[in-house]
Amino acid sequence: MTLENIIKDHKCTIVDVRSHEEFMGGHVAGSINIPLQTISDRMEELKNLTMPLILCCASGNRSGQAQHFLSQHGVDCYNGGSWLDVNYYQSK
Repeated sequence: MTLENIIKDHKCTIVDVRSHEEFMGGHVAGSINIPLQTISDRMEELKNLTMPLILCCASGNRSGQAQHFLSQHGVDCYNGGSWLDVNYYQSK
């Protein structure tokens, strides 16, 4: 199954790793905000979410960092890139 289909079928949790301020300026409907710098402190919360996690940010850089860290800790996740791309996939 492709990343686009996972998002479109709502078989995941979308996690926006931008700052709270960035998130409040616009985000994917139904996504949750867990800023990149808080990921390690919120591992239990993340592990209890519906997997896989689709991580997004402004450009894909921070979500890539989060994906690398979480994958090393056994979390099923993907780098969705820009939240605008994830939003587009969800709206199709």
